[in-house]
Amino acid sequence: MKHRTALTATAAALALALGLTACGAGSGSGADSGGADGDTLVVGATAVPAGEVLTYIKDHLAEDAGLALEIREFTDYVVPNTALQEGSLDANLYQNKPYLDDFNQAKGTDLVPVADAYLPPMGVYSKQVGDVTDLPDGATVAVPNDTTNEGRALRLLAAEGVITLKDDAATDASPADITANPRNLTIKELEPAQLPRSLDDVDAAVINNNFAQDAGLSPAKDAILLESARDNPYANILAVKRGDEDDPRVAKLVKLLASAEVKRFIEDTYQGSVLPVTTD
Repeated sequence: MKHRTALTATAAALALALGLTACGAGSGSGADSGGADGDTLVVGATAVPAGEVLTYIKDHLAEDAGLALEIREFTDYVVPNTALQEGSLDANLYQNKPYLDDFNQAKGTDLVPVADAYLPPMGVYSKQVGDVTDLPDGATVAVPNDTTNEGRALRLLAAEGVITLKDDAATDASPADITANPRNLTIKELEPAQLPRSLDDVDAAVINNNFAQDAGLSPAKDAILLESARDNPYANILAVKRGDEDDPRVAKLVKLLASAEVKRFIEDTYQGSVLPVTTD
């Protein structure tokens, strides 16, 4: 498929994270990796890419940095935040700041970001066309049905001129904010996890990175439109409960996430499907 990239400089902050229905938590990824401080930092993550990035750190970098690290993987986007708020996690990595802000407001949690980690770009995928500008009149485009990611998806389409949104469309933009729709697209709202499976039934779908990769799609190769890392507000963040920002274990993980080794791991492993956003 032809791959095109859309800048998101004009996008207000929105969320990477997806639906608001918990699918349940996974088990931990193993014992701690040692460390001079003794106390293990327990970090919640989704499997791809957060769990893989953290596993690389645990296996290759944590011990030398004096960090004892335990990774607990989750299959949804609610439990990692509620577990962090309740104290069974020390940190989590899977979401971006706008989603976290929205979650805090909706759920009454008090979680804060401490570092950007990487960008999992959202993309448009299709089995029908090779370029988003080739969508036919009356095409159906599926988008995530949660508030933050629906807005993000619509902004991605708007950045390529497929639709036009109101000038004052907020981060929770919805189809009601579309002011021009020259292709008469039908916007179909679906649970984020269902979007890859919808590709046989719709002309295109806007899919979050992790669900695309879980379905065997390569964002860098298969997306017909993909977000750029340039000026992109959707980087995944390491988050902690307010008051834990200065935890020395967290500081060590922040430093490792920003290291040249992790940048190289992301570039080599994901080949453009996940983009590093921090370096030494």
